Amino acid sequence: MSAFEPSLSTSGMRPPLTSADAPSMADSLPSINFGFEDLRSRMAQFTARFDAFIERGRKQVLEERNQFKIGLVEMQEDERMRQRDIEILNLKAQTHEQTLQKEAAEAAEMHAAISSVELERAARLAKRDRLKQQIDETQKAIAQKTEAQKAHSRYLDAQSRLNVPELDFWQDYLCMRIEGAGREDRLKFVYTHLLEKDWEAEAWFELGTANRDYEVFHTRPKVDRDALNRELDLVNEDRDFGAFLKRVRKLFVEALK
Repeated sequence: MSAFEPSLSTSGMRPPLTSADAPSMADSLPSINFGFEDLRSRMAQFTARFDAFIERGRKQVLEERNQFKIGLVEMQEDERMRQRDIEILNLKAQTHEQTLQKEAAEAAEMHAAISSVELERAARLAKRDRLKQQIDETQKAIAQKTEAQKAHSRYLDAQSRLNVPELDFWQDYLCMRIEGAGREDRLKFVYTHLLEKDWEAEAWFELGTANRDYEVFHTRPKVDRDALNRELDLVNEDRDFGAFLKRVRKLFVEALK
């Protein structure tokens, strides 16, 4: 075996030492721009637009709801005013009819003025007919406008999450009432007549309506949470709210028993 020669060592393979001013290998590498700043900027812009979209949607929903309430109040006030106008016209018609009857009696007593009285009576009858015609036309106009308002209300009701006529039916059918829960996005459903021995006993749950999927926050008495969650999953899928209320009532009956 030959002796180890320095010329064959790794020192002979190293490049010559460079001076302090010579460029490093890192400086000779190509620069890579991953675009993190641009990506971060675009993400921030998207987040701001999305937040603005959500805020606009929320404001629009609130404005539409407030506008609907205002329109409903105005419709009720218009209906009240029209009803009062009808009552006034009816009163005038009754008064006029009484006047006609009085004049007819006077005409019977005043043979000398029968002709003039008959002419006056005919004129008053014609006036009464005009008044009746005006009343009929007013009532028809009111009926048409009322029907239009009802049609608009039915359209708005069809867009809402709960159908009011159907909900009224379930309230009567299930011995149930709906109350506020202290927040505009929650409703409290109270059941009665659950037990034959105690019809006054009540059970209730709070339903959250802020999102598309319903949520139940509180119940009294407590029911099996897994069973309640299954019912929530079912109603959030099929949107049959009446059937959901019926099934929840059964859960309360089982809990009370």
